[in-house]
Amino acid sequence: LADPGFRTDSAVRVAKLEKLSHDVMRVTLQLPANDTVQFHAGQYIDILLKDGKRRSFSIANPPHDAATIELHVRHVAGGLFTEQVFGRMKVRDILRFNGPHGSFYLRESNKPMILLAGGTGFAPIKSIVLETLHLELQRPMHIYWGARDRAGLYQFEVAEAWAAQYPHIKFVPVLSEPETTPGWTGRCGLVHEAVLADFPDLS
Repeated sequence: LADPGFRTDSAVRVAKLEKLSHDVMRVTLQLPANDTVQFHAGQYIDILLKDGKRRSFSIANPPHDAATIELHVRHVAGGLFTEQVFGRMKVRDILRFNGPHGSFYLRESNKPMILLAGGTGFAPIKSIVLETLHLELQRPMHIYWGARDRAGLYQFEVAEAWAAQYPHIKFVPVLSEPETTPGWTGRCGLVHEAVLADFPDLS
């Protein structure tokens, strides 16, 4: 698939700020009226900062629902942009972005998919899964999502609901520090090692 382009810098307005956990914010950006961003499920945009620097964030919403752009932003202490998001940013603020970018996106195929995410790497996975559901694709999907603790799986219920509703979707959460989550009975260790344990032959 060709890159859809849309490389020009664009202005968007902050439509909603919602904490998904103590250190993850869902930032919803509203595009100008009658404007959309063409992108592939899994791609990202660059937020342009005043000093010429940029910060990259994956688009969490699917391409078929692109009137707004959903980003999952983790708070990084001292972070140039994330301190703004968690401290000073308000609804109706204006941001500039450039994109879409990236070659990590959904390709047409009948092959099963392993979708591997760590932390806020769940954002592009969410976009891909929602797009496959919209297209009514039946490709088997194995979603592996790793975090230090249960709170790090900030949309656990979303992934769990997919697996409960759709037989072709499997969800495997993995905690690297399970001792911080009392009562955890799921997988433990590093998420990529869980994938290799389940799929030693990736052919």
